[in-house]
Parts: sequence; C-alpha cells; structure tokens
Amino acid sequence: MTKVLDAQSRKKIAATLRYYRELGIFDLYRREAPEGMNWGRTIVREELSVIAVDAPAARMSNGDEAAVNAGQHAAILNDKVGALRVIREEIGDCTRCRLSQGRTNIVFGVGDPHARIMFVGEGPGADEDAQGEPFVGRAGQLLNNMIAAMGLRREDVFIGNVVKCRPPQNRTPERDECETCGPFLMLQISVVRPEVIVALGATAAKFLLGASDSMAKLRGQIYDFHPIVPHATAEHDPGFTTKLVVTYHPAYLLRDPRQKKETWLDLQMVMKQLGMAVPKRDLERNPERNPERNPEA
Repeated sequence: MTKVLDAQSRKKIAATLRYYRELGIFDLYRREAPEGMNWGRTIVREELSVIAVDAPAARMSNGDEAAVNAGQHAAILNDKVGALRVIREEIGDCTRCRLSQGRTNIVFGVGDPHARIMFVGEGPGADEDAQGEPFVGRAGQLLNNMIAAMGLRREDVFIGNVVKCRPPQNRTPERDECETCGPFLMLQISVVRPEVIVALGATAAKFLLGASDSMAKLRGQIYDFHPIVPHATAEHDPGFTTKLVVTYHPAYLLRDPRQKKETWLDLQMVMKQLGMAVPKRDLERNPERNPERNPEA
C-alpha cells in the first residue's frame, strides 16, 4: 500500500514549506510517520498511473523529499508531544548563531505539553547548560517555589527560554541571537498553546512583546499575545491568541529579594486570569513556599 496526498494535504504542505522558509529552515529530511498517524489517502499499486496525472506533488523531483517530509511535519502537529519532538529535531546540533560555540547542551524546554501556564526566561545558565534542562540552579529552585506557591507542581507547567544555548558568562542574549533562536520558542508556544505566558525578566518580556519599555512599565497588566504559528493546520491557526504577564526573573529576585512581593502580585494576577484560587491559607501554613514571606527561598 502507498500513501498519496490529496489536494488539501498538498496545500498544507505548501504552507508548511513557506513557513519554514520564513524561519530560515531550508534543509528538510525524510522521516517515518509515527505509528498510528494517518495522512493522505491509501492507494493500491494499480492506481499509481492515475496519481501521475492527478497529483502534481507526486511528480516533483528534487522537492519531493522535502514535500513528503513537510507533510509528515504537518500531520504530527496534531500530537503535541510529537510536535515538540519535531521542533527539537529541527533545532538539531544548532550552529545558527555564536552561542553554539561555548555551549555544553542545548536547553530545549521541559514540562507539560498541555500546560495552561508557560514560563519563559531569557536563556540557560551554567547549571542549565550542564544538565540540559531550564531553571535547575538557584534561580530554578526559586521558580519551583513560585510555582508551588500557586498550588502547582513544576511538571504542571511548561518552562522554556528565548535562546536555547548559554550566553558566555551568563550575559544578556544579543538581539540577533534572540531573533535567530526565538522562532523556535514561538513554535513551542504554538504547540503548547498555554492560556497564560509568564515572561520572566526584561529580555523575555521585550522579545515577546516587541517592546523596549522598562520592567516597571511592562509589569502590572495582562497583554493579548499573538504568537507566530504554523499555517499548515487548522489546530494551529494564525488566529490563536493567549495572555501574557510580565514579572521579575528569579535570578533578579535572588539579588533583590524586596521585589518578591511584587512578583507574588504578578502571579496572583495570573491565577485570577485562570480562575485559580489563591492558596493564602496554605501559604500561611507553609511560608517556605511563599516567595513573599520567604525571600531567601
């Protein structure tokens, strides 16, 4: 049995290829579709002569492999775990910007692909670079406490960064580095489709919002956010809108614990947006989980 693309599938492939070209992704490779994933129409060998006339995509030469692969990409977007895996494979052993020169591991992201909340930082630090997972150092422990204060677990949310490689000496990522790596974050957002994104720190906030304001001006409000999304499937259409809240980066809170009270107010705003109860009593019983009452956590 052989698979052939119908007219609708061919349109999705063309849209996917255009989208990848806009991201600067030109090298595509053939991969097997996941088990149980169906796309196209099943045909028998006797129908192959008809396909040569009926399906322009089947007549492609150099573009055939890319088109087939893109069709598989479009199909796998129906599965969030598989879609995130595809994005990671597209990143590959990335050398698209200078940050690749000093990294140990690419730090892709971690968490629930169906999460209602997505936390976005600026980039990995030394501990994250060593372990290949975001927010695992001191700042990560504080982020865990912040998440716990909301009545959630780390595995209930999705955590990522604007750039996937550690900047030298933990410096702030440069604009061109954010622009090179940022589209992969947008793809992650488009797959997870969180109800609220929490931008941790100025770098993440300014990149996501395209703003240059100070943290004082960016905080304290809920933004409508329209991520760049693949146009290939109805499930990931360009009309997808989510909410975005800006707060301080945990690393900054370690340097200035006085701002933890403000951060807790930001997190309460997120909880109210999602209809979550603020667990005040639980925080009173467990002050070590409260970023406001335990500034050294």
